[in-house]
Amino acid sequence: MFLKKIPPWKKKLVSPADVLAKIEPGMNIFIGTGAAEPRTLVNCLMNEKGPGLQDLTLIQLVSFGDAISYKALQSKRYRLKTFFSGWVSAEAIAAGQVDLVPSRFSAIPQLMKDGHIPIDIAFIQITPPNQAGYCSLGVGVDVARRAMEQASLVVGEINPDTPFTIGDTFVPFDDFDMVIESANPPFYFPRFPVDPVFDKLAANIASVIEDGSCLAFTFGPIFEALPRYLFHKKDLGIHSPFFTDAVMDLVKSGAVTNRRKGLFRGRSLAAYACGTKELMQFLDKNPMVEFQSIDKVFTPMEIGRNHRFVFILPVRRVDLSSRVVLHNSTANVTAGPGQMADFFNGAEISQGGYTMVALPSRNRDGKPNIRVSVEDQPDLLSIPESIDLVVTEQGIAHLRGRTLRERAQALIEIAYPEDRPLLLEGAKKINILYKDQIFLADSAHFYPSEIETRHTFKNNLNVRFRAIKPSDEDQMRRLFYRFSDKAIYYRYFSPIKTMPHEKMQEYVNVDYRDVLSIVAFTGEPGQQTLIAEARFARHRNKPFVDIAFVVDEAYQGCGIATYLYQMLAKLAKERGAVGLTADVLASNRAMLKVFENGPFPVQAKMEQGVYALTIDLTQVAC
Repeated sequence: MFLKKIPPWKKKLVSPADVLAKIEPGMNIFIGTGAAEPRTLVNCLMNEKGPGLQDLTLIQLVSFGDAISYKALQSKRYRLKTFFSGWVSAEAIAAGQVDLVPSRFSAIPQLMKDGHIPIDIAFIQITPPNQAGYCSLGVGVDVARRAMEQASLVVGEINPDTPFTIGDTFVPFDDFDMVIESANPPFYFPRFPVDPVFDKLAANIASVIEDGSCLAFTFGPIFEALPRYLFHKKDLGIHSPFFTDAVMDLVKSGAVTNRRKGLFRGRSLAAYACGTKELMQFLDKNPMVEFQSIDKVFTPMEIGRNHRFVFILPVRRVDLSSRVVLHNSTANVTAGPGQMADFFNGAEISQGGYTMVALPSRNRDGKPNIRVSVEDQPDLLSIPESIDLVVTEQGIAHLRGRTLRERAQALIEIAYPEDRPLLLEGAKKINILYKDQIFLADSAHFYPSEIETRHTFKNNLNVRFRAIKPSDEDQMRRLFYRFSDKAIYYRYFSPIKTMPHEKMQEYVNVDYRDVLSIVAFTGEPGQQTLIAEARFARHRNKPFVDIAFVVDEAYQGCGIATYLYQMLAKLAKERGAVGLTADVLASNRAMLKVFENGPFPVQAKMEQGVYALTIDLTQVAC
């Protein structure tokens, strides 16, 4: 009979009790984060009693494991020092039993190096060493190397179920003063259930994410639902604090190639991984996922090297001034303040990058999440200048470069329909909106979000189309003032010189039933320019609609007018119209050609230099 050979590393094993015997009162003990938490060591530390296990400070960057419990912290033998008010620490911080260190995550390694965060002992979860004698730090690179440099005692907890990850994760086995073998599996995180409202919210988020964008992921139902709406995208990149099951799904779909990244091109980058056992198996020796320390992952200049970096921030509430209220409960794990500061800045530095805030329009109790003001709320984040888009299941509010009045209009439009009248009145009372601002209450229930689409025209011109909103007033005014006198005459049949607020707000407020207007935008998300508008108005006495459209002169000849005509005809048919009418000046040959080349037969009657067109939607042109 052959005896099974014992791995050499097992000869160095000690018991957890041997490790605890080295601890003295007043020591600072560094502990790995999340799935990298050395659970056996921490469980023993929490449950054992001894003369040295008193007045200890536990240092953990993100605390949401199960070992450091709120109950254990109540013993007063330990205090937790953390940089993120996550699962365990949020409740304990409120009770005064946890010390929260406000800091950018990218600055934490330097704080340790400078001695601001002293460390006496480091508890690090590692893989068994490979044949070359190197262990992997697994799924929590964190600041483990810095902690090991600072500590006088470095203890490794070898967990065979920890994936051997690639990147800045290799540590010589001889660097550990003591090692124990884990008696616990890694801490696995179940996947989040996704309610329909979050599914719709994720669909709206995905609609503005372009091919080649670089994304950051964290936890929660929004990120759980997002991959299924990104599967059709091309050449996405991952530069993320966390690698999760949702990211794994996205990578497996083929949408992630990381080809257009500026940092670690070809590989997904993360500092942590948290998720299921399936995720851990996926990450084991996976060369396409790069784990690096937080000073690499969180530094804004490094983030900004990625083209089109998109930072998605789930929040609890937002007000009409674009101030947001952050999550602070176990049900919604999101970015901490230190993490957000780095990723906000990184998105601002990135060419084509932007930050979007995401939340349901109402909470679980049916109360509005979009408020007139959230000034009295805890966990308030007031950096409206850094928020480019706000997304709810009701739609998307583009905020970059817009005034407070325009922002308020855009945010009211994505609130829950029944909440919009009170928001409008509240905004008028505090003089954010004009006192004469028009609001068609019924239109909130009839907004046709399903018609939103995009199309690529000549010269790779990408254009988005959607129904008009009241917040488009300023963009429509700018479009009007870009027109030549000739273009204005062609569209309005009179030499109009001005388009003040009073006129334009009447134009952009439509009921979406008798009047429907489609607007076209070009440009990156958050920096879009309105370049065309088309509309139909229903005739009162016959099943026809009257149509008109106009295209920015800089974009004429690209096929946009033809596309808008076909779009209007399709929408009119779907709404019961059997025909279209239009008035076109005889000198406007370009517009006449759009109708003549269309799919439907056209009858024209000349009256005083104007062609009165009748278009039969029930037949196809020969």
